[in-house]
Amino acid sequence: MRCQGMHWRGLTGLFHCYRLRFVRNIFAVLAAFAALVLAMPALAHHSFSAEFDGSKLIELKGVVTKIDWTNPHVYFYLDVKDDKGNTVNWGCEAASPGSLHRQGWTRDSLKVGDQVIVGGYPARDGSKLADARRVTLPDGRRIFGGTPGDGGPGEPKP
Repeated sequence: MRCQGMHWRGLTGLFHCYRLRFVRNIFAVLAAFAALVLAMPALAHHSFSAEFDGSKLIELKGVVTKIDWTNPHVYFYLDVKDDKGNTVNWGCEAASPGSLHRQGWTRDSLKVGDQVIVGGYPARDGSKLADARRVTLPDGRRIFGGTPGDGGPGEPKP
């Protein structure tokens, strides 16, 4: 509806026309806001170096307690014995399911109860989270678990 040529309706028609424009503009602003809110998880994803310390290679030996095979990263958890003999549960972040599949992983590569060795890099914030670069499976196979091109170190040396 255009506001020009509406003089025959007088002020009521003009008010109605501008009210429709206002509603349309409010709708456009709300739609843009909704698109921004939905895009926030993608914007929140950060690089390897923002979360992990690439200068501190660690090795975790433990039993798999949980596996989350979901996007954007696969997480698995290990019960690891610390220096004092206490059991500590570590989270290990790997690449996306699709990327891991291209690197030779399947959903059956890791199972709860498996004894594995993870070579990776610890979280900068001191939490019990590691970027799993190399995973040695119970059968002895070593699989790269990192995200290629994420800015992090390559596959750790054995």
